[in-house]
Amino acid sequence: MSPVLAGVLQLLALIAALALAYRPLGDYMARVYSSDKHYKPEKWIYKAIGANPSAEMRWPAYLRAVLAFSAVSVLFLYALQRAQGILPGSLGFVAIDPDQAFNTAASFVSNTNWQSYYGEQAMGHVVQTGGLAVQNFVSAAVGMAVAVALVRGFARSRTGELGNFWADLVRGVFRILLPISVIGAIVLVACGAIQNFAGIHEVGQFMGGSQQWNGGAVASQEVIKELGTNGGGYFNANSSHPFENPNPFSNLFEIFLILLIPFALTRTFGRMVGNLRQGYAILATMATIWLGFVALMMWTEFAGNGPAFDIAGGAMEGKETRFGIAASSIFSVSTTLTSTGAVNSFHSSFTGLGGGIQLLGMQLGEIAPGGVGSGLYGMLIMAIIAVFIAGLMVGRTPEYLGKKIGTREIKFAACYILITPALVLGFTAAAMALDTPANSMTNTGAHGFSEILYAYTSGANNNGSAFAGLNADTQWFNSTIGIAMLLGRFLPMVFVLALAGSLAEQKPVPETAGTLRTDKPLYTGLLVGTILIVTGLTYFPALALGPLAEGLAS
Repeated sequence: MSPVLAGVLQLLALIAALALAYRPLGDYMARVYSSDKHYKPEKWIYKAIGANPSAEMRWPAYLRAVLAFSAVSVLFLYALQRAQGILPGSLGFVAIDPDQAFNTAASFVSNTNWQSYYGEQAMGHVVQTGGLAVQNFVSAAVGMAVAVALVRGFARSRTGELGNFWADLVRGVFRILLPISVIGAIVLVACGAIQNFAGIHEVGQFMGGSQQWNGGAVASQEVIKELGTNGGGYFNANSSHPFENPNPFSNLFEIFLILLIPFALTRTFGRMVGNLRQGYAILATMATIWLGFVALMMWTEFAGNGPAFDIAGGAMEGKETRFGIAASSIFSVSTTLTSTGAVNSFHSSFTGLGGGIQLLGMQLGEIAPGGVGSGLYGMLIMAIIAVFIAGLMVGRTPEYLGKKIGTREIKFAACYILITPALVLGFTAAAMALDTPANSMTNTGAHGFSEILYAYTSGANNNGSAFAGLNADTQWFNSTIGIAMLLGRFLPMVFVLALAGSLAEQKPVPETAGTLRTDKPLYTGLLVGTILIVTGLTYFPALALGPLAEGLAS
């Protein structure tokens, strides 16, 4: 069987699995977030934190709860890392340096999971399991809660109430993420992923020296890192490490986990707004972009020229032989079009155009299908921009799901789409202009520029993957990428929740003959075009200086 055919068959199997899970999971999540029932363990948590899960919140209160919880999470994770040297199960590792501890705390709380350290050489069991793995759950649940709040803004009228953040957070963890993670961890252990609390041990003699590995609760952390679109690996090699991703089946299963909830949330959206066709339109937009990017990535990685490419059957540099080009391409696109950031190959070793596809996937805003929660609310923001453009073309006030999109709503949407590009391009320009950050580049020219552009694109978009040719473990990069991650995560949420509150206060607008049908293929095409045009106009000059220049020169 040819590698290309094998890749196509894997892609078809993945699509089939996602299709089978789409309806039951999407409907289940809609019931979870619409239920009035509180289970006893959940009541214990509400009592412990002093929250009333039945009390509705307007958007300022919802936002304050999101920010307060996240701020406490950053402080807790920072303190845990700084105290690692005196904690049990530290495996002899010392406390994490202040700048790296801040970067890591910001990274995992913001659902980015950028790592400027070697996980197996820096973090003990307590920090890995009690700190990082916990944030993998709750940071994902925060994103889902904000997305659901925006959906309620569309579904409700004449009220500014968006639900209760604490109830949404707890339900997201205990009713959705935790049950799937338990099943997924069992599957990964069956595939060969490790799950233990072993210490450091020698595994053999290599080239006159010894090699040592430490164990860990890897399978349980691996499953939530993919399911919650987090991405931080237990080991520095991430999902290319055989302890995390042992074989082709586990690789395909991990891609399935990455895409599962973001795609299924479109069904949840359609169910909660009372119009499943609207959910299908958003799903079609996400799927079109994702499939297009997968096809482009596989083409550019299989179509390399030169003796090395011909012998290997494509661009095999930096890719695991047990996965090959096709599976690596699917994984790479899926992880950069979501906010996952996990890698099963070395992104810096992809072809120049392949690296450009990875960058563009993040620069779209990671909305196809995007992160857990963040992908849905990012796509809904773009849907509002699309109906606004359509309204300008026909000369009528834009409407979406029975809500008028007026000046206030467009200002919130515009602020949302401007934040991340400002962070990415501003920090990249500063890093290139200063001597100290530029010294961290291991490559010059277009590829060196791409390394820095990729780092800030990954941080500000809360992705977490890296080209890895950049020495990011410096005070400059730890600090600035940490700031970019926090601002890139929480500033957009301000405008999402403000928009949700504004929509919830409106009264429904009756549909007329002049209303744009947003559940038709025409609108899906308009939405895809809007996303690509807005992103292209924003980032094309930077892409031209980096991956496009490199790709055309090769």
